[in-house]
Amino acid sequence: MIPSVNNLLLTEINEEDMPSKNYRMISESVRGTVDTIEAMKQVVYKILCTERYVYPIYSWNYGIELVDLFGESVTYACPEITRRIEEALLQDERVNSVDQFEFDTSKKHEVVCTFSVHTIFGDFQMEKEVSV
Repeated sequence: MIPSVNNLLLTEINEEDMPSKNYRMISESVRGTVDTIEAMKQVVYKILCTERYVYPIYSWNYGIELVDLFGESVTYACPEITRRIEEALLQDERVNSVDQFEFDTSKKHEVVCTFSVHTIFGDFQMEKEVSV
């Protein structure tokens, strides 16, 4: 009663990259689609706005862990923010690197982090506010 496979393992499998097309979000609404660099800007925005391990619809590789930085000192938070942003964004295979981190700590209990994202479609600047 062993099932036969009929050369299934010998069948050639072709992989192809899927387009990076994404729905275009404009002020809480969705209109049309975007691709390449504009799609990547939205992907990065969504990753950085999604707390990791909280939403069961996302894999554990999606999102960023920032909620536990609340109440921490700025000297601890800044290197952690750098590490966590890099870790979150490099999960996407279209992101090559993240660098040029700059921090604005002029507001009390808030760090504004500006950084560059290098993708297969090009480079762009992003900003993330983190409560500390």
